[in-house]
Amino acid sequence: AANFSKTWLPFCKKFQVESTSPEAYFRTASELVNVQEWLSVKKLYEDMKMRIETTTKLNQIPEYIQKQHKGFREWDFVSSKHDHQTILQILIDGRDTNAVDIEGNPLPTLVYLAREKRPQYHHHFKAGSMNALIRVSSKITNAPIILNVDCDMYSNNSKTIKSSLCIFMDEEKGDEIGYVQFPQCFYNLTKNEIYGSSLRVLLQLEVLGFDANGGPSYMGSGCFHRRETLCGKKYEKNYKVDWKKINDKKVSETASFLEETCKVLASCTFEHNTPWGKEMGLKYGTPVEDVVTGMSIQCNGWKSIYLNPEREGFLGVAPITLLQNLVQHKRWAEGELQLFFSRYCPLLYGHRKIPLKLQLIYSTYKLWAANCLATWYIVVVPCLCLLKGISLFPKISSPWVLPFVYVTFVHRAYSLAEFLWCGGTFRGWCNDQRIWLFKRTTSYLFAFFETILKLLGHSQLNFVVTAKVADEDVSKRYDQELIEFGAASPMFDILATLAMLNLFGSLGASKKATMDADQDSKVLDQFGLQILLCLVLVTINLPVYQALFFRKDNGKMPTSVMYKSIVFALLACLVWMGGAFSSGEVKNSGGGEI
Repeated sequence: AANFSKTWLPFCKKFQVESTSPEAYFRTASELVNVQEWLSVKKLYEDMKMRIETTTKLNQIPEYIQKQHKGFREWDFVSSKHDHQTILQILIDGRDTNAVDIEGNPLPTLVYLAREKRPQYHHHFKAGSMNALIRVSSKITNAPIILNVDCDMYSNNSKTIKSSLCIFMDEEKGDEIGYVQFPQCFYNLTKNEIYGSSLRVLLQLEVLGFDANGGPSYMGSGCFHRRETLCGKKYEKNYKVDWKKINDKKVSETASFLEETCKVLASCTFEHNTPWGKEMGLKYGTPVEDVVTGMSIQCNGWKSIYLNPEREGFLGVAPITLLQNLVQHKRWAEGELQLFFSRYCPLLYGHRKIPLKLQLIYSTYKLWAANCLATWYIVVVPCLCLLKGISLFPKISSPWVLPFVYVTFVHRAYSLAEFLWCGGTFRGWCNDQRIWLFKRTTSYLFAFFETILKLLGHSQLNFVVTAKVADEDVSKRYDQELIEFGAASPMFDILATLAMLNLFGSLGASKKATMDADQDSKVLDQFGLQILLCLVLVTINLPVYQALFFRKDNGKMPTSVMYKSIVFALLACLVWMGGAFSSGEVKNSGGGEI
């Protein structure tokens, strides 16, 4: 990649290429800027890509490449990627006059770092990686601004750097800005966003509301940080940055000297008895280290800014299966709820440090997982009460039905208007509502109870990485906007059981309404809203029924899930109806009417 950049960077500048990620550019380029140059650069890229894929497949680095890079030679003495020494190499030294591209322009410094890992030491996942990079970069370049981007994301807009620097260097307000956050956008979304991965309303409307109250939270990627804020510096009222003085600072040590002396900064033991992971760097001990870190920066007196340019700043890969999506949201919701019950609770940690409105905004997202309780009530109780003949809502003929009608229809209409205003489609909104229900009944449920178990000391913290690589069949079904149910999972057991439960409730209500024509209007009057709720839930779950009974591809529900869902749903109905008969007998023996 270091060698390829010598050709790629001049090519991007000459033809004003956007995106500057070669993979993204060659995947989407529709016009050949200059056929000969385009083909030449593409061949270089494909050769590089082929070498990398071959090396990965064979699990062996070619000997001639090992000779070129001592960093690769050091990997020969490593037995496991979880047990190795620090490997550090400065591939391009920006201070070297010979570090130029094919047109003679200077290249930026490029450093390869694999921090030390040992089985007996906790490496703290992404937060530990970021902290090691912060320390090592402070000795090699010590740049005042740090950009971090996840490994599955790339720059889609080269002007993001200039825009961010304009904010940091603003003469009036720039010195109080701790970080500039860009939204997390994805290049592989389908037209109707089958898994609702864009979070378009949240990112285009809700997060903008942060700006007036101290700024958005740190989202873990696509963020420009002031180095001092990550190192724990507190904002002072008269703080001023002398940018000219910062630019005059130069590192005098040689590259080989820096490589050797910086290795200790990425060792397993360096952080022992230091503020790293607590007062300095990204915070440890939570799956959502980014949120805690951003809130800590704001509690230190800094503000943040949210930038959402017309051309997305950074693009990544959205999950392309339902299970990947649910697992990802389970991790997010679990981490957020853990924070709420920890010393980092916004209402406690942020007390008198950040505005009350910002504390409440943070708390809203911290309690995502707790929403599962209300959602389960809405999904389960009305359909069971419908089977039992218990009315939960006012009669259709009663004036008290108006508040329920208002909440049901006006709120959904407002939600649809928001979604369309943010550039979505009607089908996309329907998919978003479906995924909203799926997340709250599975991801948030598991997140809620796992958090409770952790608080009781019955579970340990683990970090689940969302896999985003899938085979060709899965990708094809994703492009066709077919929901992927192909894996067996307790989450799918729950989804299928709830879908069957509401189907049985709807069928029971239909039977009750059609068996006695004289009572038809009374049934609809008494149970109209309940029947409507069950029918809406059945409509939302149509893809689940298709996956259970009609689909023949590999994305259908596993047979075991189908059997379990039917049995569990029938069992719930029988137990509930059995309870109804028992309570009815008791009531009757007391002289009351059934």
